Amino acid sequence: MSSSNIPRTTREAGLQDASQEFDAFHEIFTPIQLPCGRTIPNRLVKASLYEHLSTFWGGPPNTDHLGLYSHWAYGGWGMVLTGNIQVKGDHLTLGRDLAVPQDVDSQQAQKPFRELAGVIHGKIQHTDRSDDNGTGNDNLAIMQLSHAGRQSTTFFGGRSLFKPPLAPSAIPVQLKPSHARKQSVFSKLISRALFQVPRAMTGGDINDVVEAFVRGAQLAERSGFDGVEVHAAHGYLVAEFISPESNQRTDSYSALTDPLRFLRRIVSAIRTSGVVPKDFVVGVKLNAADYVRSDGNDETRVLGHVKEIAEWGMVDFIEVSGGSYETPDFMLAIDSTEQKSSNNREALFARFSHRARAALLSSSSSSSQIATDQISYHRPLIMLTGGLNTPSLMMSALSNGHADLLGIGRLSVEIPYLPRVLAESGGTIPPASPPPISLRLLDRALIILEVWIRALWSFIPSALRPQFPPLIGAGVGVAAYQVAMRKLAGMPVRPRVSERMVNVDPKWVDVMRLWAFVAPGPWTTRMVDVHIWLGVIGAVVIGVCWVVMCS
Repeated sequence: MSSSNIPRTTREAGLQDASQEFDAFHEIFTPIQLPCGRTIPNRLVKASLYEHLSTFWGGPPNTDHLGLYSHWAYGGWGMVLTGNIQVKGDHLTLGRDLAVPQDVDSQQAQKPFRELAGVIHGKIQHTDRSDDNGTGNDNLAIMQLSHAGRQSTTFFGGRSLFKPPLAPSAIPVQLKPSHARKQSVFSKLISRALFQVPRAMTGGDINDVVEAFVRGAQLAERSGFDGVEVHAAHGYLVAEFISPESNQRTDSYSALTDPLRFLRRIVSAIRTSGVVPKDFVVGVKLNAADYVRSDGNDETRVLGHVKEIAEWGMVDFIEVSGGSYETPDFMLAIDSTEQKSSNNREALFARFSHRARAALLSSSSSSSQIATDQISYHRPLIMLTGGLNTPSLMMSALSNGHADLLGIGRLSVEIPYLPRVLAESGGTIPPASPPPISLRLLDRALIILEVWIRALWSFIPSALRPQFPPLIGAGVGVAAYQVAMRKLAGMPVRPRVSERMVNVDPKWVDVMRLWAFVAPGPWTTRMVDVHIWLGVIGAVVIGVCWVVMCS
């Protein structure tokens, strides 16, 4: 049919749809200003990802971190967030966390963090792995600050074996199998092995942690970062103070009477005059998963929290994410090529982020500036992270008012130059393909070990097989992407628009690959790493054999 035979209304509708799609795509690359006055050059944000690249029991950035972030520096992202950097070295997650040093004024302590900030800004060329010329870029480098709280694991958390972690209340992490109301015996064993019963924090403990977050912000500013994000999600310490399930205090930090008090103290202490400049970016990462899964009253509660944070006049952006180790939605793998139907959520937390953004727009803080002693603020920007794995979802999130900023996590590992790829291709991304089979001796040995474990597992009658909590299955996907980041860290910066830099296909063997890692550094540190990962793999094999024999 010729164009002249197409009804005018149909042609107009087609032109209108094309125009709207063009506007939505163009909006991705539109700059936006934060309340503090800093400008993000586009809406694409490389979201925080735990790298698992440090030396055991925490440490500063090393050459692997620099190699990894050099890819994201070249990618054209509007803002780059680091993985969660622990403000206390004795409350790590899986042992290889970046950690804030005690003396943030020391030039030696600042040096590796300054190098990381320089790489993210494109001002420092990672010469041994980069083809970039180090001319610099205009993105913002944000350091994510975190405290693991009760989710700081036994042994790997950086404490002595019998020293419990800190938490608002002495309530331990309880891992449950999927769709189970109660813990199975096996889940209880895993919970007790990984997580100790925490010690309820005293007033002195709370003050100490607040000061630790301030030191982290000072380290970020003095090292050349543009701001920090306070991690109040995923069941870590700040989120534990907010949740009534983990906070049963009856004092002024009660989750029922003032759930945001601890977070407010941290943000206020960072914003105190003289700690950081007025244009220093401060963001907050909130946990939305519980409110998405629960009834409307809980969602109303967290929307109230978003409004309250905006009214402080101290926060520049609020990232919407969710999940915890007990319910690890944020860790679950989502197929990058999967197209969600119109009846499903367009992204993991789109409905909540849309309501949060709408609430801020309709509040008085969105129509007028919020006067503070330091600076006049507009409303915080809303950043949506989770499930944005296709260009159409990214455009939809912006055009439908779900978010101001688009947080890209796992896709940023597979396509680290995503903003450049989208701009040059006009909105298409390379398809995923199965990763090549590795012929390295270690990889072949790990694959054989996985086959052997699966064979032993198959001999256990299905009725007797222990039910694993979701954390274990979700951990396979996390391990696969952490292994992929390790691979990416060793690759030169050479953008390939026609294919993905790495292809990820999560398998159980990735968990073993994750631990079979020796961090860059002195030979003494490397030898400690070797002995630890050999011990971990040996413990896994012994544990599986024990389960088989006891069944």
